[in-house]
Amino acid sequence: MSYCTADEQRARVTGGGEDSVVRSTGTGFARRSVLGTAALVVLITLTSCSLLPGDKSAAEAPTVVVNTAGTWRPGLSVSIPDSLAADFTQLQPQLAGQVGMAIMPVGGGRTTVFGDWVSGIAWSTIKVPLAIAALRHNPQEGIFEEAQAAITVSDNYAAEMLWESLGDGLEAAKAVQDILDEAGDATTGVAGPRTTLDYQSFGGTEWSLVNQVRFASRLPCLPETSKVTELMSSITPEQAWGLGVLQGTAYKGGWGPDDETGIYTVRQFGLVPVRSGMIAVALAAQADSGSFEDATAILSRLAQLIGRHATNLHGGFCTPQ
Repeated sequence: MSYCTADEQRARVTGGGEDSVVRSTGTGFARRSVLGTAALVVLITLTSCSLLPGDKSAAEAPTVVVNTAGTWRPGLSVSIPDSLAADFTQLQPQLAGQVGMAIMPVGGGRTTVFGDWVSGIAWSTIKVPLAIAALRHNPQEGIFEEAQAAITVSDNYAAEMLWESLGDGLEAAKAVQDILDEAGDATTGVAGPRTTLDYQSFGGTEWSLVNQVRFASRLPCLPETSKVTELMSSITPEQAWGLGVLQGTAYKGGWGPDDETGIYTVRQFGLVPVRSGMIAVALAAQADSGSFEDATAILSRLAQLIGRHATNLHGGFCTPQ
């Protein structure tokens, strides 16, 4: 297995990205080892947000993990078309890396998880709940430019300004933690580990694929989130890989190298329009080559797979409270 070259470890986007942060101190994006273990079936109880008027709350259902280690078994994923599960099983050996993909209807429902990547560092995907917390705390336009830069070009300095606008480290951590919990990522009523914000290095927060897709499924349901979801629809073209290849998708990515190996983990989550509403998607990849470019290419192939099955995927709607 080869590792990243010095050139690959340079910052890749104007305005800052994960790479520019890991070489400095006190930035809130300290590097850590990324966890990647075989997927296990985790039963979770979800809390529905409000759906469109006249709709009933979606029945809560457990996570379904598609077994990709052996033969694909029809019917294991009842809310995902069999063709998608079969196509993923055929695609995975061609991806040359460790991958994870989770899908859930917006507004609640069954979560289906594909692949063998389970959990790891949030990197800049944590900027979404951070931006929401900052804009709620300071609704004046003064902080909006920082939120815009943090989301659309993943500017790390802007993210630091958002963090500092929330108060000291503990106050800022509580504000962002409240957003995670509000989206159903709290211990009450949820089987499994809670995402606990790392207030010393908020970009180093461990965020599992399942918890992240659950957050995404609630994102448009929460109050005062529309500005951030609109910014997620205006990501710079330089970061338009993965879900960015799908038209009309709101998304945010994050990436960075492992401390010891230099292997890049690339993550992304977002909201994808489908015929019956919207679905939440969370993606992650570590390429066998270790490079950022190969990992983003893997995410793009996963997104293209979703796009080919979009008309058969069951989505949902919700209205902000």
